[in-house]
Amino acid sequence: MALGWTSLFNDTATEAAYWILPMFLTGPLGAGAAALGWIEGLAEGCASFTRLLSGWWTDRVQRRKPFVVAGYVAANVAKPLLALAASPLHVLAIRVSDRISKGVRTAPRDAMLAESAEAAHRGAAFGFRQAMDSAGAVLGPLAAFLLLRRHFDLRTIFALAALPGAVCIFLVFAVVRETGTGIRPPPHSALRTPHSALPQSFRRLLLAVGIFAIGNSSDLFLVLRAQGLGLGAYAPLLGLVFNVTYTLLAWPFGRLSDRLPRKSLLAAGYVVFAGVYAAFAWVHAAWQVWLLFALYGGYYALTEGVMKAMVADAVEPESRGRAYGILAAVYGALVLAASLITGQLWQRFGPALPFTLSALLALIAASAVLTVPRGRQT
Repeated sequence: MALGWTSLFNDTATEAAYWILPMFLTGPLGAGAAALGWIEGLAEGCASFTRLLSGWWTDRVQRRKPFVVAGYVAANVAKPLLALAASPLHVLAIRVSDRISKGVRTAPRDAMLAESAEAAHRGAAFGFRQAMDSAGAVLGPLAAFLLLRRHFDLRTIFALAALPGAVCIFLVFAVVRETGTGIRPPPHSALRTPHSALPQSFRRLLLAVGIFAIGNSSDLFLVLRAQGLGLGAYAPLLGLVFNVTYTLLAWPFGRLSDRLPRKSLLAAGYVVFAGVYAAFAWVHAAWQVWLLFALYGGYYALTEGVMKAMVADAVEPESRGRAYGILAAVYGALVLAASLITGQLWQRFGPALPFTLSALLALIAASAVLTVPRGRQT
């Protein structure tokens, strides 16, 4: 519950800034699609090692909260600094700081959540946290849109993101409780060889997620596509539509994954992603973009919490931080490649080619997910 409320306020701050970032880059800072690809790709790529390290370290010391606190505090100090950015390089530095902060907290937070929920309700627990996360992601774009309508400039909106960020910092310090104590630390030799020590079901899941990630570039490319269709000023509302769908469906899909095979829901989510990206490759009417962003929220609801519950099912409690770190590191490194490739292909050939390639890779990943063995759910 506490992690859910912390996520809500953190994402309110994050999403208020995130959906107007393409406007800021292509407007006042004069950057283009290639610059966006480098910024988002490098931000995720630099976070990859941090995710891996924090997952290993949290299992080594069997502490979760210090990593979670450090990650949320650093992120909410960095985000408002966008108000001072004078060049794309400044934006890159701030986004890298924000993503590294997320890397520090993600694996320990997911391990903390897995430890606090019974196996029979694990999907619901992850779904609830994702729902609260996306509820904040509804409030953030809505606040940004209302502030734009009131003629606040982009820099002022970035600065105001510090307010929900401060609430997030208070909650993670005062309300979130440690859960990692009392779990037997894994042998030091196992921590030196993380891949061989983890079960086959996790390794197969990692392969499927890797195939998907190489085609999953930053969501800001979808915003850039919408901007090209004349919806740039409505980018926060697009984020609102996306996150309303995500919020409404994340918890129900998480609960459903406690009753149905989780891999079936994850594969279905990848198929939805493929349909959305294929449509974005050829969309011409602005009204269609609204529907596609709603469907995109459905993809997130089908995959984010369900995938993390699958990891918890597959891996022993004392190794879950490491497993989440490996998954996040592999995903982030491949998203780096995906964003760089998309930016370059977009610059040379337009948006249709990179979006089509992403759709094809998602379909291959959906097939791979269905071959993942069932976890033990301990």
